[in-house]
Amino acid sequence: MGRKSVKSLPRIAREVSRPAEQSPAQLPGLRLLSSFLQYITAERGLSQNTQAAYRRDLDRYVRFLETERGGMTPRTATREDVSSFFSWLRGKNLAPSSIARTMSAVRVFHRFLQNEGVVESNPTGTLDTPKLERNLPEVLSRNEIERLLNAPDPVTPLGLRDRAMLECAYATGLRVSELISIDMRNLFFSEGFIRVTGKGNKERLVPIGRKAVEYISAYVATARNAVAKPESGNVLFLNWRGRPLTRMAFWQMLKHYCRKTGITKTVSPHTLRHSFATHLLEGGADLRAVQEMLGHSSIATTQIYTHVDREHLKAMHRRFHPRG
Repeated sequence: MGRKSVKSLPRIAREVSRPAEQSPAQLPGLRLLSSFLQYITAERGLSQNTQAAYRRDLDRYVRFLETERGGMTPRTATREDVSSFFSWLRGKNLAPSSIARTMSAVRVFHRFLQNEGVVESNPTGTLDTPKLERNLPEVLSRNEIERLLNAPDPVTPLGLRDRAMLECAYATGLRVSELISIDMRNLFFSEGFIRVTGKGNKERLVPIGRKAVEYISAYVATARNAVAKPESGNVLFLNWRGRPLTRMAFWQMLKHYCRKTGITKTVSPHTLRHSFATHLLEGGADLRAVQEMLGHSSIATTQIYTHVDREHLKAMHRRFHPRG
């Protein structure tokens, strides 16, 4: 994490040296948190969801220091204070993934304070990070994907839209937030790509297959034109009122078609993304290429799918090898 300009240091130092006022929003710890949130908003380009997670986790941390550790602040917190906070979290029966996420947020927060010159040392520097078991994601089989894609009735306007959305989701592996935000100006069907804005406002080009192009083109030419209004803008997928489809609406639609086709697995919009990546790797795709298509900043995130792929290989070995 890079340093800010030296000019910003006196301002932050002045903020934390002011006496606490009566309003909780003016307590020193929350003023420091406010400075950090401004930093990640302005300089790191994090998504709104990520910013909100940081805010929730760190607000809990700051208030714990003030109420449970005798008025401590992130500026005065010691390694013992931070350890006590994590022990307190474990006592709340939170999921290990939630605790790990909060630990990560606290580490980043204290690194920020150290880089800004607010504190000299980082109390999280020597804390152990808990190792989490990474559960393999739920994946649909190729047969289940075929049943799901064929479930909507493309003769009806909404059925055609749903078929286009499902085809697009499986063909590209987009996150649901990316799928519902596709701008028609970013469809480059003659080149076989769509341009997507992902996490951190990073753009990437994602290949799109022939079937998805076919159904999206049919949807744009008929169903979308039937519901689009001037205020619809250029968003590709609309509801029957001409408004952009929401995440929840897509999730409900997906669950409806799973019930219709008898798919009993726990399916979410992310399941289509998992299935996209897994089926690519099963077919021999390069891990780096899958990373690029998924928009993962680190290949370590993509590597979970190699575990899924290994399970597939073991299943094939058991099924076809004479001594499997």
